[in-house]
Amino acid sequence: MFKSGIEGIVLTMDSKPIRVIVTGGTFDKAYDEIKGELTFKASHLPEILRLARVGVPVAIEQNQLIDSLQMQDANRRSVLDSCERADEDRIVITHGTDTMAETARLIGPARLEKTIVLTGAMVPYQIQGSDALFNFGTAFSAVQLLAYGVYLVMNGRVFPWDHVRKDRSRGVFEEM
Repeated sequence: MFKSGIEGIVLTMDSKPIRVIVTGGTFDKAYDEIKGELTFKASHLPEILRLARVGVPVAIEQNQLIDSLQMQDANRRSVLDSCERADEDRIVITHGTDTMAETARLIGPARLEKTIVLTGAMVPYQIQGSDALFNFGTAFSAVQLLAYGVYLVMNGRVFPWDHVRKDRSRGVFEEM
């Protein structure tokens, strides 16, 4: 068994379906040339999955498209409800990085018999130099390898939901 500081990593990948729950965040922002600002139009996930030639069945659920700084308790409960209702036991959630850890702290204590991985981006997918593709790809693989539980995946690292925070001054996630 492979160990990386997180208990329960299982090195098996199969073709069980994966649900991707979209909530918005920087990951899905697009540049509006008329307004000169970043806005939401639609999720970039269908394009990302097509470009990556993903060979695993995927169900995309657009839960919401908002900046995570605007996410309230009701928005977080909507994400938890989607996780609870999902037939799939592997779920990736795209989320804004500013409050991703807070959403994970709501989902984690529910102790669902599912593997749930939250990820996001510091730079929008459509902007050159974005970390969205790397973070999503890492999360997509991690959800197939990790034991049931809730995790955050950012910048090549996997964090348990209850031991992570965003260091806003450095723009990185770290273990607590």
